[in-house]
Amino acid sequence: MKSLSLNFKKYSLLLTGFLILAFSTLEAQEDWAEYVTMKDKGVMSIAIDLSVDLSRPNYKNLLVIGTRYRSFLKNGFPTEEGLNELFTFSDSTSAVVEAITPNRLVGIITYQGMGFDIYYVKDTLDLRTRINKVIDENFNRSETYIKIEPDKSWAYYYDYLYPKNFSVEYMINQKYLCDLVLQGDDLQGLREVKHWIYFNNLKTRTTVAEQLKRLKFSLDSISYKKESKYPYELQISRNDSINPNSIYKLTTMLQILSASFKAKYDGWSTEVKVQQ
Repeated sequence: MKSLSLNFKKYSLLLTGFLILAFSTLEAQEDWAEYVTMKDKGVMSIAIDLSVDLSRPNYKNLLVIGTRYRSFLKNGFPTEEGLNELFTFSDSTSAVVEAITPNRLVGIITYQGMGFDIYYVKDTLDLRTRINKVIDENFNRSETYIKIEPDKSWAYYYDYLYPKNFSVEYMINQKYLCDLVLQGDDLQGLREVKHWIYFNNLKTRTTVAEQLKRLKFSLDSISYKKESKYPYELQISRNDSINPNSIYKLTTMLQILSASFKAKYDGWSTEVKVQQ
């Protein structure tokens, strides 16, 4: 897979070149995953604790706490300064939640200059008052958001946070998309997308290449790697959308096509496009 790796910690945010930061070390980092989705105003990032789906605590109330950060990229994601603003706010409000009631942080949303922590909590008595007190003493109330409501079925977690197309291939694509977004890419428009497919014989590569040409792919390069189990490489490209749903459908099609010829699809790559 031609992509960069991500670390799944709280916020799981990477600002390439100078920043790999996290809010805190979670008890089960490996159970957190991050993905991006497209909303009306642009890209939204969602980090979710997947372990909740296997062992859900008996907390029946939803708590969403959010704040606006002032320093962000053109695509709405925080700079280092903006990320520090989120850290400060999240640390302050989570301390209040911890002091009042048993709770579980299940998700984190970043969207268009706003960051939101998503909790499920056991009790809500005095919760809003205590949170507002901390906000009034330390932050600008007009730039914050609080939502507290019953959610016995955990509808918010499953309907809003949980990825709709959850699969290994989907999350592999998401690792790369998240990295693009955190470099300032808004995932908008068409662009050249390169793909790699490997074959165990020359005849099959030629056959698949002809099919891909009919699908308007450019055949960019071929090579032979003698020591590989699939020594015949084919690199192709086409102008396509890389929004999460589109790239998932495209890579799934290429995977199925490759598998039908006993070939190996090995991922995709594109250039970062940053708004000026």
